[in-house]
Amino acid sequence: MFDYPKTRKDTIVDTYFSEKVADPYRWLEDDLSDETAQWVEAQNAVTFGCLHNIPFRHAIRERLEAANNYVKESAPFDRGDYTYFYRNDGLQNQSVVYRTNTNGEVADAEVFLDPNSWSEEGTTSLDQLRFSRDDKFIAYSTSEGGSDWRTIYVMDAKTGELLTDKIENVKFSGIEWRGSEGFYYSTYDKPEGSELSARTEHHKLYFHTLGTAQTDDVLVFGGDDDPQYRYVGGYTTEDDHYLVISGANATSGNMLYVQDLKGGGDRVCLTDDDSADSDVIDHHDGKLLIYTNWHAPMGRIVAVDVANPQQTNWEDLIAETEHELSISTGSGYLFASYLVDVQTQVKQYRLSGEKVRDVALPSVGTASGFSGREKDKTLYFTFTNYTTAADTYRFDPETGETALYRQSACTIDSEKLESRQVFYTSKDGTKVPMTICYRKGIELDGSHPTILYGYGGFNISLEPAFNPSIAAWIEMGGIYAVANLRGGGEYGKAWHQAGTQLQKQNVFDDFISAAEFLIAEKYTSSEKLAIRGGSNGGLLVGACMTQRPDLFKVALPAVGVLDMLRYHTFTSGEGWKYDYGTSAQSEEMFQYLLGYSPVHNVKEGVVYPSTLVTTADHDDRVVPAHSYKFIAELQAKHGGDNPVLIRIDVNAGHGAGMPMHKVLDLGADVYAFCLDQMGVEPVL
Repeated sequence: MFDYPKTRKDTIVDTYFSEKVADPYRWLEDDLSDETAQWVEAQNAVTFGCLHNIPFRHAIRERLEAANNYVKESAPFDRGDYTYFYRNDGLQNQSVVYRTNTNGEVADAEVFLDPNSWSEEGTTSLDQLRFSRDDKFIAYSTSEGGSDWRTIYVMDAKTGELLTDKIENVKFSGIEWRGSEGFYYSTYDKPEGSELSARTEHHKLYFHTLGTAQTDDVLVFGGDDDPQYRYVGGYTTEDDHYLVISGANATSGNMLYVQDLKGGGDRVCLTDDDSADSDVIDHHDGKLLIYTNWHAPMGRIVAVDVANPQQTNWEDLIAETEHELSISTGSGYLFASYLVDVQTQVKQYRLSGEKVRDVALPSVGTASGFSGREKDKTLYFTFTNYTTAADTYRFDPETGETALYRQSACTIDSEKLESRQVFYTSKDGTKVPMTICYRKGIELDGSHPTILYGYGGFNISLEPAFNPSIAAWIEMGGIYAVANLRGGGEYGKAWHQAGTQLQKQNVFDDFISAAEFLIAEKYTSSEKLAIRGGSNGGLLVGACMTQRPDLFKVALPAVGVLDMLRYHTFTSGEGWKYDYGTSAQSEEMFQYLLGYSPVHNVKEGVVYPSTLVTTADHDDRVVPAHSYKFIAELQAKHGGDNPVLIRIDVNAGHGAGMPMHKVLDLGADVYAFCLDQMGVEPVL
């Protein structure tokens, strides 16, 4: 048995619709208290003591380092007299922005912006980089320790010198220029108490004029006379003619407004309600082009006269099909990307809606890009799948010709890897796709250590993409499987809604059925199976391990939403209510959430899988208190001898911007823990 730190229990009891629910570890929600800090330190001491004593942990860390140690470069983009791109030499904590003279050689590129110089351990990251319309100025945002709070800086694009402009305490925001006079950004009033966990509700859109102080910024939307939303964004059409404002109170559905910046006039509301997702993607020939899933669950493109842009006047430009649509613009064209059984197909259209061509892709997998300014003569896209590292391609929008621009320098031999898409049957008969990745020639005898990954929420699609650390897991003898669960966006709005609120159990059933399929088909066995997921996927793992603790050997819930009765009381958590519902919504919803909430479904004396909960102290998206309370319940009630541990990263957040050394450390700990608990020696 492990000697876990003692976790104090309080006598706090909440009443929901006349039912009393104990919350003994409420004190762990206070991320500013010394007691919580001491508890974190004590938990980490136990966890890292265990992980670092695994004999092959160091060798796995070296294997992951070798797998990731190759030059990675983004697609280039032209701005002014220069071509810019991102590059990571291999193991740099953060990618670096380079530039070269337009049409110059990549080998001659110079470092333009190096986030690695901003903090000693690489924990300050670059978030967004946006050029003014004339390319003279750059506004960029940074994050410290992985927090969602950002700081915006402005620099002269030619000289690289910083201007005096500095915008602090910005959250969930774009940086959207209007000409070169300034830019729009969104933020909340700074909350009382801890900025990492206190509730944020009222989002506001501001305009910053270059050369002025932040205190002089103009409130554009979100004042007392405006509708109030949890999420507000503002952006201009490429011709700077219209300001577009989106307002939403949840992660699905929004209201859409436009304002004529050249002709003046009042702001106009385009949508009747927030039941659908809609975004203006272009302004052309007196019409607004809009992506929407209003009356089109798979998505469509509509056009509407700017003089009468209301929803009732929208007309199809690219009609809905049977496949989920996303859209990009570049070189004066529209590029419609369709998800066909979780694989990309791309079609090119004129702004009039006339189809130009089907775009030829290198293989079956995920293509992303095809975006740029209207004047761009060349566009770029990347292509990848689970066994192929991302290559960059040049695309000529006039001829449709595609050419390899930059091949990945990854040294992993893709020819030795294989991925197979299967369709398995979930509990209610629904067919669900899953991709299984493994070394070629393996024998299906149930012996292989396997990680099953899932998400299943927020209309997010898990599309095929290469990850060198996952490829290393396969090379070490493992199998990696990704299940495309309901709640995601793989098959449009209906697929998403089938995994929300009172149908959330469908997501867990889909994941459990995926595990049962892998066992039945002898890819693995319960004794060799780990489940992994992050954020909403952390909830997935937490729910499945408490519902079917017998099915899995290892559980890896990362930065998970684990207290379903109180998630909406932290930061912007109430914005997730479209997917989850809230405990205050109705008695039926409360009972449903209570029925699967991982924190509330740990049972005394039950033997749970070996568990490594992972979180970070600066996670202000899903606050670490979720993970703290869950592991406290597990350690108090778990009936087995196998470890139930929590690994708490310090000076890190929800995942974005995590420095490479922390990524490699986390990966090594997770893989070592899995293999050690499965009793498997890695192939190194």
